[in-house]
Amino acid sequence: MVALIVCLTLPNFLNAQDSNFGNWLIYIGNKKLNPKWNIHNEVQYRNYNAIGDLEQLLLRTGLGYTFNEGKNNALLGYGYVLSKNYITDNDKISINEHRIFQQFISNQRIGSIKLSHRYRFEQRFVEDDFKMRFRYFLSLNIPLKNSSPFYFSAYNEIFLNTKSSVFDRNRLYGGIGFNLNSNVRLETGYMNQFFENTSRDQLNLMAFVTL
Repeated sequence: MVALIVCLTLPNFLNAQDSNFGNWLIYIGNKKLNPKWNIHNEVQYRNYNAIGDLEQLLLRTGLGYTFNEGKNNALLGYGYVLSKNYITDNDKISINEHRIFQQFISNQRIGSIKLSHRYRFEQRFVEDDFKMRFRYFLSLNIPLKNSSPFYFSAYNEIFLNTKSSVFDRNRLYGGIGFNLNSNVRLETGYMNQFFENTSRDQLNLMAFVTL
């Protein structure tokens, strides 16, 4: 939540239509029901500029099952996405999307480095259109010093469609995080999202909460 508050105080200095630099506010929560079962919850508020010009609101939840001594998690989830797309310099249209998704996460350690692989398959109901998409996410988490609460975070995620124009997008991210305590960590970083012919830069502010 601290990350969200900090971002809300940022000056609105970027013009939405004239800039390729935007901002994402992200909250990711995980509620453990017992050692095996968990509920995932997620809110992402994406802006064309620093804050205040909505590009996309994403709400996601799911039920997961952890196995293999906590190294793996399989999850079935649902997501709702409201997109605000510019059709002219001043006019937007709203697009509603409902998603059902299945994902598998595998975690591993190499010394102090944490690696995570996430495989996600989405069934997307975008207004009157139906689409499917596969996503592969690889992340790493490296403590900056032994016993330090600060860490370096990086990931790459590729999106592939099942129909023509197979390549959908790729996201490359690097940032710095802080472990506030055993349940909460905050993170900020830069992400480049590139499509087939265009790209966008994002400032990401994230809060991760595990209960």
